[in-house]
Amino acid sequence: MIRVLNETVSVAPQILPEHIAALADDGYVMVINNRPDGEEPGQPTGDAIRAAAEAAGLQYAAIPVTHAGFSHPQLDAMAQALVAAEGRVLAYCRSGTRSCNLWALAAAKAGRNPDLLVAQAEGAGYDLSAIRPLLDTLSGGR
Repeated sequence: MIRVLNETVSVAPQILPEHIAALADDGYVMVINNRPDGEEPGQPTGDAIRAAAEAAGLQYAAIPVTHAGFSHPQLDAMAQALVAAEGRVLAYCRSGTRSCNLWALAAAKAGRNPDLLVAQAEGAGYDLSAIRPLLDTLSGGR
């Protein structure tokens, strides 16, 4: 189930290679994988998703987030991927939550308003209250 965060970013639980063509048909230009390989038995590998994305003409980025949490290099990589996409992006992980959180943290670090980020996440069914203090810190109080 794809959840739209804003006009350019959506998040989803684990996707399969056979979903990629439909994403391209729906106007997505990039897939961002926020899930490490081997997290769960039976999940498709990042390479399988990458191959399907490239075959469909989509850009692909792997920015895995493990149980260790988020780091500044991950935030920077997410921000760079979103800028490079120049169009609609689908980020995915096991449930969509890590992807939503990484998007919000990267956007806050880039100066986006935390109130807006929280509202956009809530509109998609995600609760950012656990990371709200970090959003405020990263945004520099904007």
